[in-house]
Amino acid sequence: MTETRADNVTWLTQEAYDRLKAELDHLSGPGRIEIAQKIEAAREEGDLRENGGYHAAKEEQGKIEGRILQLQAILENARVGEAPRTEGVVGPGMTVTVSFEGDDEEVTFLLASREEVGAPIDVYSPKSPLGAAIDGKKVGDKASYTLPNGRSMTVEILDATPYGAA
Repeated sequence: MTETRADNVTWLTQEAYDRLKAELDHLSGPGRIEIAQKIEAAREEGDLRENGGYHAAKEEQGKIEGRILQLQAILENARVGEAPRTEGVVGPGMTVTVSFEGDDEEVTFLLASREEVGAPIDVYSPKSPLGAAIDGKKVGDKASYTLPNGRSMTVEILDATPYGAA
């Protein structure tokens, strides 16, 4: 199979893939059965208009179904292993160090899927405003992105090395 939509790919470690797959298997199997039983038990209590347990169970069911859809989409587009990486070029799987314009502080983070929890450093998604702005840039390049408050921020890429390379 050839991948034509590289921007749709989520690179995951085997550990993260296995964790998400186990969560999906639980939610779509035993999780669905458990919530159906809760709904049925609450339904048996009588008048549904004033039945808080029923409404809470239905809300929980909606959250479970939403998470199932989210997990299916992630796993469907997941590639296990390491994203192709080039030293000095920002991309998924890279440890990136940037400096913010007008600030002497340097920030180092892993550019990866937010599903890669447990990394010993902060993880920024390639789809976040900062991640999207610096993806593909080289060390020494500057990139601007829009903050949630509408202001623009410029960063300079100081370093980009494959995650785990010391």
